[in-house]
Amino acid sequence: MTRILPAFRLLGRVLIAVTLLAVPAAAAPFAAYVMDARSGQPIYRQNSDTRLHPASLTKMMTLYMTFSAIERGQVRLDSKFTISSNAANEPPSKLGLRAGQKIELRYLIRAAAIKSANDAATALGEGLAGSEEAFAQQMTQMARALGMNNTQFRNAHGLTTDGHYSTAHDMSVLGRHLFYDFPQYYNLFSRRSADAGIAQVSATNRRFLDDYPGADGIKTGYTRAAGFNLTASAQRGNKRLIATVFGGTSTAQRNQVMAELLDSSFTRVPDRVREVKPQRPRMLVQQTTRRAQVAPTPAATQPEPQRLVLQASPPPSSRPAAASSLVASAPKVDLTEALRIATASAQANLPGVSLASSARPRARPGTEGAAIEAAIATAVAVDAPASASLAAPVLARSNRPTPAPGRGASTAAVEAAVVAAAEAPAAVEPAADGLTLDSSSAPRPRSETVILAAMGEGDISNPEALQIVRRHGDGNRHWAISLGHYGSKSEAERLLLAYALQDGSLFGSASRHVADTKRGFEPRFVNLSEGDAELACERLRSQSQSCSVVTN
Repeated sequence: MTRILPAFRLLGRVLIAVTLLAVPAAAAPFAAYVMDARSGQPIYRQNSDTRLHPASLTKMMTLYMTFSAIERGQVRLDSKFTISSNAANEPPSKLGLRAGQKIELRYLIRAAAIKSANDAATALGEGLAGSEEAFAQQMTQMARALGMNNTQFRNAHGLTTDGHYSTAHDMSVLGRHLFYDFPQYYNLFSRRSADAGIAQVSATNRRFLDDYPGADGIKTGYTRAAGFNLTASAQRGNKRLIATVFGGTSTAQRNQVMAELLDSSFTRVPDRVREVKPQRPRMLVQQTTRRAQVAPTPAATQPEPQRLVLQASPPPSSRPAAASSLVASAPKVDLTEALRIATASAQANLPGVSLASSARPRARPGTEGAAIEAAIATAVAVDAPASASLAAPVLARSNRPTPAPGRGASTAAVEAAVVAAAEAPAAVEPAADGLTLDSSSAPRPRSETVILAAMGEGDISNPEALQIVRRHGDGNRHWAISLGHYGSKSEAERLLLAYALQDGSLFGSASRHVADTKRGFEPRFVNLSEGDAELACERLRSQSQSCSVVTN
């Protein structure tokens, strides 16, 4: 009996294990969407607006944000990003980056687009926005600008997280924008392998690219919760389709479903359709509106004006020693009053003549100072001929006044005049004949009080919140400059990079594009304004470089 019980227990365990293996794992929800890339019109839908886990299809938005940053001049392909410990510790698939390592942006883009490396995607988000959380918010904002209304991002790589979701329709819209908005980078999604700086990486989408004729992208994705996802683009003749599949059960099954969807859709669309390119997203610009803040003061809160008395400051102590001693010894008198008394004293004995002040005559042009002095000396001489003017006796008997100091007069001369005026008699009585000089009253002293009118308290409210202002990303930047035609694409790319590095202020906002034409590979700087394009061409022509201004 004791031997039979262990046997039954073992048999029970085996039956339970077989039963569990026979029950299939719960499959992720399935969704699909197919659109005509030329017009954006839908061709096939199945659960296309159901919010599901996008998995690594998220990296399509990460790359879109990166391309936008390059186009704005925020970063360059040769900019080096420092890898954080958070990025280095991301689970596979990964490139194998180490914390503290510095790597060029071009390699992070290749690793994220081709290998679907999670550490590279996180490094892109942190390098562009400062943190992965901030970058995820920017990704969601960009999704809204693109019309992806059922999409929300929580990270840059797509690993399953609460609140991280998208739809088959939204991912197809994103794929169409990648194709039209950044044609210069779209060929990344059709590469089977690439150099990612520290390793050679292979494409996760190479099976579908190899098996389906005309396929040239875009991105795969897989997590246990999402299933096998794929956003693909393919072209046949004049037709181009973009499709998305969510919830495949395996790579092979997903690729087979995608091929069947594309085959049936190619037969349903016409050869010639009016191409309607998607509108470029509006770039988000933060405009800060600030108000001046004025702290309340007692003067501003009182109903009546406040009178403030300004106290006299002490005299400066930088005068020469001789002048200082001279002023200290002289009695303090009013200069205007002293000059008036001195003048009255000199004219006290003139009988019955009262002089009124007259305007000083204008000097003749070219009259020299010596001639003026001689004329005055002749006029005041005692033996001069008698004048019929009433002022002649006064001029004959009065002392010549001391001339006022000019601009070049020294401080000592001014102070000497003050002392001389102070030593004159304090008061002179008029003569019996009543001859006096009319004198004007001394000017009223300037008030030393300042009246401050009450002002309003001012706006002490908090500054307004940041206001999001949207503008079209294109503006008038529909111009490009062509640098001619070259035999190889690498030669054309090297030429563009050389001029971009040579003059970053001029080409920093431009995008580099190499067009494959019948005449050869044509390097172009695109997305310039007309004025910038003309200026750039003039500089390049001055360096013996052929250049022409064209439209994008």
